[in-house]
Amino acid sequence: MARQRTPRWAWAVTGSGHFLTESLALLRSLEDVDLFLSRAAAEVLRMYKIELDLPKGCQVFRDTTASAAPVAAFYHGVYHTVVVAPATSNTVAKCVLGISDTLVTNVFAQAGKCRVPGIVFACDSAPEMETEAPEGMVKVYPRRIDLENTARLALFERTEVVLTPDALEAAIAARRLVV
Repeated sequence: MARQRTPRWAWAVTGSGHFLTESLALLRSLEDVDLFLSRAAAEVLRMYKIELDLPKGCQVFRDTTASAAPVAAFYHGVYHTVVVAPATSNTVAKCVLGISDTLVTNVFAQAGKCRVPGIVFACDSAPEMETEAPEGMVKVYPRRIDLENTARLALFERTEVVLTPDALEAAIAARRLVV
Protein backbone atom coordinates (compact mmCIF):
# COMPACT_ATOMS: atom_id res chain seq x y z
CA MET A 1 0.00 0.00 0.00
CA ALA A 2 1.50 3.32 -1.04
CA ARG A 3 1.52 6.29 1.32
CA GLN A 4 -1.39 8.59 0.57
CA ARG A 5 -0.66 12.22 -0.25
CA THR A 6 -2.99 13.55 2.47
CA PRO A 7 -3.02 11.55 5.69
CA ARG A 8 -6.52 10.98 7.00
CA TRP A 9 -8.46 10.95 10.23
CA ALA A 10 -9.49 7.50 11.48
CA TRP A 11 -12.75 7.77 13.43
CA ALA A 12 -13.88 4.72 15.37
CA VAL A 13 -17.35 4.35 16.88
CA THR A 14 -18.25 1.86 19.60
CA GLY A 15 -21.62 0.66 20.86
CA SER A 16 -22.52 3.70 22.94
CA GLY A 17 -25.38 6.10 22.47
CA HIS A 18 -23.76 8.58 24.89
CA PHE A 19 -23.29 11.76 22.84
CA LEU A 20 -23.40 9.65 19.66
CA THR A 21 -25.20 12.26 17.57
CA GLU A 22 -22.78 14.97 18.73
CA SER A 23 -19.79 12.75 17.94
CA LEU A 24 -21.10 11.99 14.46
CA ALA A 25 -21.73 15.70 13.84
CA LEU A 26 -18.05 16.38 14.58
CA LEU A 27 -17.02 13.53 12.28
CA ARG A 28 -19.08 15.12 9.51
CA SER A 29 -17.17 18.38 9.96
CA LEU A 30 -13.90 16.73 8.92
CA GLU A 31 -12.38 16.24 5.52
CA ASP A 32 -10.23 13.21 4.73
CA VAL A 33 -11.84 10.94 7.32
CA ASP A 34 -12.62 7.22 7.41
CA LEU A 35 -15.11 5.56 9.74
CA PHE A 36 -14.47 2.32 11.64
CA LEU A 37 -17.65 0.78 13.06
CA SER A 38 -17.66 -1.94 15.70
CA ARG A 39 -20.43 -4.53 15.45
CA ALA A 40 -22.00 -2.96 18.54
CA ALA A 41 -21.85 0.49 16.90
CA ALA A 42 -23.76 -0.84 13.88
CA GLU A 43 -26.44 -2.19 16.25
CA VAL A 44 -26.66 1.09 18.18
CA LEU A 45 -27.01 3.12 14.99
CA ARG A 46 -30.01 0.96 14.07
CA MET A 47 -31.51 1.17 17.59
CA TYR A 48 -31.22 4.97 17.62
CA LYS A 49 -32.43 5.15 13.99
CA ILE A 50 -29.37 7.16 12.96
CA GLU A 51 -28.57 7.40 9.27
CA LEU A 52 -24.92 7.93 8.43
CA ASP A 53 -24.57 11.07 6.35
CA LEU A 54 -20.83 10.99 5.84
CA PRO A 55 -18.42 13.42 4.21
CA LYS A 56 -17.50 12.88 0.58
CA GLY A 57 -14.76 10.27 0.21
CA CYS A 58 -15.33 8.75 3.65
CA GLN A 59 -14.70 5.02 3.63
CA VAL A 60 -16.64 2.90 6.11
CA PHE A 61 -14.94 -0.14 7.61
CA ARG A 62 -17.13 -2.61 9.47
CA ASP A 63 -16.09 -5.20 12.02
CA THR A 64 -16.37 -8.22 9.69
CA THR A 65 -12.91 -9.80 9.71
CA ALA A 66 -11.32 -11.79 12.54
CA SER A 67 -7.96 -10.10 12.01
CA ALA A 68 -9.33 -6.55 11.59
CA ALA A 69 -7.63 -6.30 8.20
CA PRO A 70 -8.31 -2.56 7.66
CA VAL A 71 -5.83 -1.64 10.42
CA ALA A 72 -2.93 -2.39 8.05
CA ALA A 73 -3.35 1.15 6.70
CA PHE A 74 -1.78 2.49 9.92
CA TYR A 75 1.53 0.85 8.93
CA HIS A 76 1.62 2.91 5.75
CA GLY A 77 1.01 6.40 7.13
CA VAL A 78 -2.58 6.63 5.90
CA TYR A 79 -3.81 8.12 9.21
CA HIS A 80 -2.49 11.07 11.22
CA THR A 81 -5.00 10.82 14.12
CA VAL A 82 -7.38 8.24 15.51
CA VAL A 83 -10.56 9.39 17.25
CA VAL A 84 -12.61 6.89 19.27
CA ALA A 85 -15.90 8.64 19.91
CA PRO A 86 -17.94 7.70 21.71
CA ALA A 87 -16.00 4.99 23.59
CA THR A 88 -17.84 2.55 25.82
CA SER A 89 -16.46 1.44 29.18
CA ASN A 90 -15.89 -1.97 27.57
CA THR A 91 -13.70 -0.49 24.83
CA VAL A 92 -11.84 1.72 27.30
CA ALA A 93 -11.14 -1.30 29.54
CA LYS A 94 -9.88 -3.36 26.60
CA CYS A 95 -7.62 -0.53 25.46
CA VAL A 96 -6.21 -0.13 28.98
CA LEU A 97 -5.47 -3.87 29.16
CA GLY A 98 -4.06 -4.07 25.64
CA ILE A 99 -6.87 -6.30 24.38
CA SER A 100 -7.50 -5.79 20.68
CA ASP A 101 -10.25 -8.21 19.72
CA THR A 102 -12.60 -5.86 17.85
CA LEU A 103 -12.09 -3.52 14.93
CA VAL A 104 -12.10 -0.49 17.22
CA THR A 105 -9.67 -1.91 19.79
CA ASN A 106 -7.42 -3.03 16.93
CA VAL A 107 -7.53 0.47 15.44
CA PHE A 108 -6.52 1.92 18.82
CA ALA A 109 -3.75 -0.65 19.35
CA GLN A 110 -2.26 -0.30 15.86
CA ALA A 111 -2.42 3.48 16.03
CA GLY A 112 -0.43 3.31 19.26
CA LYS A 113 2.10 0.91 17.76
CA CYS A 114 2.53 3.26 14.80
CA ARG A 115 2.79 6.35 17.03
CA VAL A 116 -0.40 7.85 15.65
CA PRO A 117 -1.94 10.20 18.25
CA GLY A 118 -5.37 9.36 19.56
CA ILE A 119 -8.36 11.15 21.04
CA VAL A 120 -10.77 9.02 23.07
CA PHE A 121 -14.18 10.35 24.13
CA ALA A 122 -14.80 8.14 27.16
CA CYS A 123 -18.47 7.73 28.05
CA ASP A 124 -18.00 6.90 31.73
CA SER A 125 -16.64 10.13 33.12
CA ALA A 126 -18.48 10.81 36.40
CA PRO A 127 -20.02 8.78 39.24
CA GLU A 128 -23.51 9.89 38.15
CA MET A 129 -24.56 10.93 34.64
CA GLU A 130 -27.49 11.42 32.34
CA THR A 131 -27.22 9.78 28.96
CA GLU A 132 -29.45 9.28 25.95
CA ALA A 133 -31.05 5.88 25.46
CA PRO A 134 -33.21 5.06 22.42
CA GLU A 135 -36.32 5.89 24.50
CA GLY A 136 -34.92 9.14 25.96
CA MET A 137 -32.65 10.35 28.75
CA VAL A 138 -31.71 7.97 31.59
CA LYS A 139 -29.51 8.17 34.69
CA VAL A 140 -26.44 5.93 34.82
CA TYR A 141 -23.93 5.32 37.57
CA PRO A 142 -20.56 4.24 36.17
CA ARG A 143 -18.73 1.75 38.34
CA ARG A 144 -15.50 2.67 40.09
CA ILE A 145 -13.57 0.35 37.73
CA ASP A 146 -15.02 2.22 34.73
CA LEU A 147 -13.88 5.57 36.12
CA GLU A 148 -10.46 4.13 37.02
CA ASN A 149 -9.99 2.76 33.50
CA THR A 150 -10.85 6.15 32.03
CA ALA A 151 -8.18 7.71 34.26
CA ARG A 152 -5.66 4.98 33.30
CA LEU A 153 -6.25 5.51 29.60
CA ALA A 154 -5.52 9.22 30.02
CA LEU A 155 -1.97 8.23 31.07
CA PHE A 156 -1.23 6.48 27.74
CA GLU A 157 1.34 8.01 25.43
CA ARG A 158 -0.06 10.07 22.56
CA THR A 159 -3.61 9.55 23.91
CA GLU A 160 -5.89 12.39 24.92
CA VAL A 161 -9.01 11.35 26.83
CA VAL A 162 -11.88 13.81 26.62
CA LEU A 163 -15.06 13.73 28.69
CA THR A 164 -17.46 16.14 26.98
CA PRO A 165 -18.50 17.03 23.45
CA ASP A 166 -16.90 20.46 23.87
CA ALA A 167 -13.61 18.87 24.92
CA LEU A 168 -13.80 16.53 21.91
CA GLU A 169 -14.35 19.49 19.61
CA ALA A 170 -11.40 21.35 21.19
CA ALA A 171 -9.10 18.32 20.88
CA ILE A 172 -10.00 17.94 17.21
CA ALA A 173 -9.40 21.65 16.62
CA ALA A 174 -5.98 21.37 18.28
CA ARG A 175 -5.04 18.39 16.07
CA ARG A 176 -6.13 20.32 12.97
CA LEU A 177 -3.48 22.90 13.81
CA VAL A 178 -0.65 20.35 13.72
CA VAL A 179 -1.66 18.15 10.79
